Amino acid sequence: MRRFADLHLKPSLEDLGQVRRMIIKSAELGFQIVGLSLPSKIGIGEVGRWGKICGDAGVELISRVDLAPRGRRELLNDLRRLRRRFEIVNVYCTSKMVARQAAKDRRVDLLSFPAAKFPKVFFDRAEAELASSALACLEIDMQPLLSLRGFARIRLLSVLRREVAVAKRLKVPIVFSSGATDMRFLRKPQDFASLGMLFDVGLPLALDALSETPLRIVKRNRQKLSPDYVASGVRVVRRRDCCLNE
Repeated sequence: MRRFADLHLKPSLEDLGQVRRMIIKSAELGFQIVGLSLPSKIGIGEVGRWGKICGDAGVELISRVDLAPRGRRELLNDLRRLRRRFEIVNVYCTSKMVARQAAKDRRVDLLSFPAAKFPKVFFDRAEAELASSALACLEIDMQPLLSLRGFARIRLLSVLRREVAVAKRLKVPIVFSSGATDMRFLRKPQDFASLGMLFDVGLPLALDALSETPLRIVKRNRQKLSPDYVASGVRVVRRRDCCLNE
């Protein structure tokens, strides 16, 4: 049986009631894991509070940070400072320089491309080739598809078709997330998967984008954040001390 993950909930964290309602609703809709977009300076105690709310609702919390660097140097500094504090790192690619650095950096999990930046910035072959050799996935938020109307929605679908085609051609994994800012934009995983067909993502791949792919990211990063992790394929094995009585 599939387990589903929505790696991108972004309610106003100042509204505790809204956060709780969105987490509970996500659980009711069929998600077992939710990623909460958190400020980079959040304390451990605050993360624990959100984790308790998720636990009470019957879902797992994934701590996530969204970076929007203005240049390559700022991105590298942010990754150096924050990578080991969050389970998911997403980069908003608002320039070609940032997009290409993020795509090739193995500390980046997700790449997001604002449709408003098209055609100056979008997920093209150059980013896909870099991402396919690293670990980054292309993330597609569903909220814009639900909120936009008319020509803006048509344009978004056109951009997504182009980006998805590039990702599939270069075998870059795709992640679907809600990107929901409030309750109106939450849907069942199967509903989000169905939306994928509007921009040429077949149902099997769309379901993987909501389950297998995000779960693989979570598992990999939790292993890396473990105190036993040394490097890829290398872990510390602790054995309990014992005494032999002669």
